[in-house]
Amino acid sequence: MPRIMTSNLIPGMVTAEDVFSHNNQLILPKGLTLTDKAITKLEFYSISAVNIKEDSVEPSEAQAPEPTYSERIRSSEEFIRFKKEYEEEMEEFKGSVNDIITKNVIDTDALLEQPEKLLEENSNGIHIFDMLHNMRMYDDPTYAHCLNVALICHVFGTWIKMDEEDIKTLTLCGLLHDVGKLMVPESIISKPAKLTTEEYDIIKTHSLEGYNKLKTMDIDDHIKNAALMHHERCDGSGYPFGLKTNRIDRFARIVSIADVYDAMTSARVYRGPLCPFQVISIFEQEGLQKYDPEYILIFLGYIVNTYMHNRVRLSNGMEGDIVLINKLDLSKPMVQCGNHYVDLSREHGIFVEAIL
Repeated sequence: MPRIMTSNLIPGMVTAEDVFSHNNQLILPKGLTLTDKAITKLEFYSISAVNIKEDSVEPSEAQAPEPTYSERIRSSEEFIRFKKEYEEEMEEFKGSVNDIITKNVIDTDALLEQPEKLLEENSNGIHIFDMLHNMRMYDDPTYAHCLNVALICHVFGTWIKMDEEDIKTLTLCGLLHDVGKLMVPESIISKPAKLTTEEYDIIKTHSLEGYNKLKTMDIDDHIKNAALMHHERCDGSGYPFGLKTNRIDRFARIVSIADVYDAMTSARVYRGPLCPFQVISIFEQEGLQKYDPEYILIFLGYIVNTYMHNRVRLSNGMEGDIVLINKLDLSKPMVQCGNHYVDLSREHGIFVEAIL
């Protein structure tokens, strides 16, 4: 049976065995036909790869239509300009990171130039999120992910009212959190299909590899700890050590949220980026024990509030405008559909499917 990287899974594939979290919690059962939500759940639990039934590796070619909201963003002048700037800064960022890997040289000022230039003209938080959700950087996924997480961390730092120096440190934490993946053979990282058990174990060593690369360098300890601990979870279900809240560096606790959010909202080859309300729902259902509530609730609250008065499509096909955020159930706002008000916190089985 082929072992397939989570980033390469496509709806329609079928699990060949039960999938467990790193603390042996059942995530998906054997024989499950994967959906977009199931794949997102694997990313939420930091599952790098799963075994798939051989005869399901060529799934249906049917693709979900791209959301109107995404189409509008990608055709805007702001996005076209952001994409150009992003690609230019990406080349600079790759050079700076490669110096760390090959020369053991780090220049934090040079590293910070890339996210700071992108933020100069895009200081509005949700604007950055919208831009990132619609990027398609498949050629250099690790570099792109690190830059994305850094930008999210910078905005996140302003939301939790960090001072300027701490925001810079947090941004560097985001930039370098996955540096260990650059020491994993590219043949494994970009492998489109079968992964052996040994290859999967190698990928999971990236947090220790990253820490070992950074530990002797003259940088803030928070940056080193973020590389080591960004897959740790507050309930002890993470790796590599199964640490709980107070033993996880607070900067790493913040990076872990940005890391998973970027993974879950990234565009895939078979779809555009997920609707933020779907991602918020997964965090609310399964993440409040895994992520520091001091940070996760602020993060989700800011994201959902930026979509007040946006037009949305519900899973039952109705369209309307968000008129009220339910603070106790952020993913289920009140939506006005004509003269009818739909309170999603009371309408079980109906959810926000897309932002229009």
